[in-house]
Amino acid sequence: MIDIWYLLYCPRQNERKILNSFKRNMSKAALKDAFIFTYDRMRKFQGKWHVEKQLMFPGYVFLESDNEKALAEEWQQHKGVENFLQEKKAILHVQKKEELFLTSLCKEARHLGMSKGVIRDGVTLITEGPLQGMEERICRIDRHKRLARLKPPEGSVSGSILAGLEIVEKN
Repeated sequence: MIDIWYLLYCPRQNERKILNSFKRNMSKAALKDAFIFTYDRMRKFQGKWHVEKQLMFPGYVFLESDNEKALAEEWQQHKGVENFLQEKKAILHVQKKEELFLTSLCKEARHLGMSKGVIRDGVTLITEGPLQGMEERICRIDRHKRLARLKPPEGSVSGSILAGLEIVEKN
């Protein structure tokens, strides 16, 4: 059977709790894996720049299953999720092209490291890091916060994606 990804809405700051609960309590027949995506970003405090790990999709947990029926039955009976299951669209199907994009971007670690780049004559060139070769996906760069906003594949359920990007030179 083919593995399918689902995006599960959960209350913010409860992502890891829900993730661990699903991993602990769901059967292998219903749930192949549960995970979250993270990314590195730079933050300045106490006069120095520090790398911090952030959630790429706050308020969401990804579920991977090859048995949609078993997953639906078990997640509706799962203790601890009753409060947010009343939400519309609590669980969404992730399109294959979005799954492939996230996998190519974050690899199996499901983590997006920092990238570095330069801007020459108004054109962004990524010189190192996971965003190399993905310059056409960058729709906005915040040089002050050292972040880039990436366009997801067409029809994506996850919206735009933040990634750490330090521009080291601009001319």
